[in-house]
Amino acid sequence: MSKIPLRKAIAAALLLGLFAGLPADEAQAQMTVDGPLQITWEVRNRFRLFREERDFALHAESARGRSVLASEQALALQSDGRGWARNMVNRLCIDLAGRVSEPCTRDNVKESYLTPIDHAVVVRLAGAVPVGATCAWTFDDGEGPQSSTFDCAEPVNNRVRYGRTTVATVEVSSSEGTQRISTEIAVRDILIAGLGDSIASGEGNPDRPIALSDEGFCFRYYLSTAMAQYYRPSRANYKGGRACEAPDSLQVWQRQSALWFNPACHRSLYSYQTRTALALAVRYPHIAVTYLPLACTGATIADGLFGSQGARECPPSKSNAPCRTKVNGQLAELREALAAAKGRQPDRTLDLILLSIGANDIYFSGLVADVIVDYPTERVLFRRSGVIASVEDSRSALTNDLPRGFGKLREALKPLVGGDLSRVIFTSYANPALAGSGAPCPGGPAGFDVHPSFNADPQRLASVAGYVDNEFLPQLRAMALCERGIICRDPRADRMTFVDAHQQTFAAHGFCARAQTDPEFDRECFSPKGESFNTDLVTAASQPMLCGRSASEYRAYLPRARWIRDANDSYFSAMTYPQGLPANMQPSDIHDATWGVLSAVYGGAVHPTAEGHAAMADAAVPAAASVLQLDAGVPEVVSQPIRPFGQR
Repeated sequence: MSKIPLRKAIAAALLLGLFAGLPADEAQAQMTVDGPLQITWEVRNRFRLFREERDFALHAESARGRSVLASEQALALQSDGRGWARNMVNRLCIDLAGRVSEPCTRDNVKESYLTPIDHAVVVRLAGAVPVGATCAWTFDDGEGPQSSTFDCAEPVNNRVRYGRTTVATVEVSSSEGTQRISTEIAVRDILIAGLGDSIASGEGNPDRPIALSDEGFCFRYYLSTAMAQYYRPSRANYKGGRACEAPDSLQVWQRQSALWFNPACHRSLYSYQTRTALALAVRYPHIAVTYLPLACTGATIADGLFGSQGARECPPSKSNAPCRTKVNGQLAELREALAAAKGRQPDRTLDLILLSIGANDIYFSGLVADVIVDYPTERVLFRRSGVIASVEDSRSALTNDLPRGFGKLREALKPLVGGDLSRVIFTSYANPALAGSGAPCPGGPAGFDVHPSFNADPQRLASVAGYVDNEFLPQLRAMALCERGIICRDPRADRMTFVDAHQQTFAAHGFCARAQTDPEFDRECFSPKGESFNTDLVTAASQPMLCGRSASEYRAYLPRARWIRDANDSYFSAMTYPQGLPANMQPSDIHDATWGVLSAVYGGAVHPTAEGHAAMADAAVPAAASVLQLDAGVPEVVSQPIRPFGQR
């Protein structure tokens, strides 16, 4: 018997990783080299959130030799900016209400999502395969071997038991003789949970963006005469009243909503947490990833992680079921899922938590409102209702409330990860208001003129950008890593794994970034002077864009210099009707001033684009792989010639 050196086995495994997403025939062709014969294998459709392998294959092929960001950009161009998730969103193992499908039918096989009992694998013979050779395959997981014979050029599809090692053996027969090769197949199924707020959920990036109309839709101003109105693009296929004097029912309007894979929390497949989990599955062919997304837009530590929170929106259902206005606390949801999993598989554990939280705890959305709401009337009303917050308000929460809440969260997460908080990957935020070289965006109405009262005030903007860079982000790091006087019971054991490598990259991609490579519609129709829309009511009713082009030409997912959604992007991508608002903030009808303001920001203004989330995933993936030790050793491949019949 001879053993192929470990160095060569590792090289072969790395080669397999490069070809993991290729079609079987192409992968076989590229791996048929002059090297020794060996068995290679990979898990099929190994991102288990996807019900259909074609969806995983699309990402595996796109990711070949690319970063997550480069893959996202390639997929964006491939879809003409309409987004790769627009059809996948209907093919998941989690429904729109956030319920896990148990069982979930994946590639025509019913599987338990949280506790799989087996995994589909594809096995190949690689190396210098003799022409015309036949392969007698045997797979043995300890309960009796299963045998079959194929042409050696053919891949073998099989299902292997979860939690067991299957020995794969092949006898290669050709005119050159017979040789036996064997290897071990052991699938590691990794359970990952995503927790946190809007940055974690993917806010700003609906899986299926809103479709826009060429015609205008009327909104009113606050506390103004009946003639104080303005028009912005309407939703495509909306048949109701578009003039302010012709109100219509909310249900008619909502039928043309953007689609999220969980509308109540604005969870999106574009979120950095989903892209991180997916990237791990793509890059490591011997694992499967079971991903449980629980993050929710608007979450704080108290209201969202520990306690329930208001639903973001509730599109009408076909059954006209009543809307759930509350979303359960994420920690309770996670504990319930783990208890159900352990009830079926006692050894099932949570391998990793992806976490981003804290922005809502220090009133970040209030800071944004303080920067962009410029009209005195709106500022007075929003301050009275608590929508606007100052840096002083935020600093007080950052100093007093957030550390206490974070300490409580730390203790709650410990038992979920077996006491090892390094298994919590805390991915920090990026400063959304930088123009490069650390300078803040200059301000002004550009990117925010979708509402007449919006204007990014330069002084307030610079103040908030400086506060985020110099106080908020360093404090988050200190809390996650038990630094700068943050009290932790055991600093060495209580440190989370902290990720912020993306922050420097984001510094040149704030909401004010513009480039000649931006989409043509953006360059022609989103005015750098804030003059994007017709102000003449008669003209705007039929043609709201001043550039004369159709709003339907906007593409939410084309690559852009800015990785932060501005208010124009938010309206053109999501145009969300506000659901989880206090009664005194609810719009009285679909044309009123509250709806006009919130439809411009409630779908993700000042949140990362899909490119921004991909850049965050590129920072998080190496940290996750290190914690999970996915680059650990590769089993040796054993090869030996078979003695002629009758010899011992």
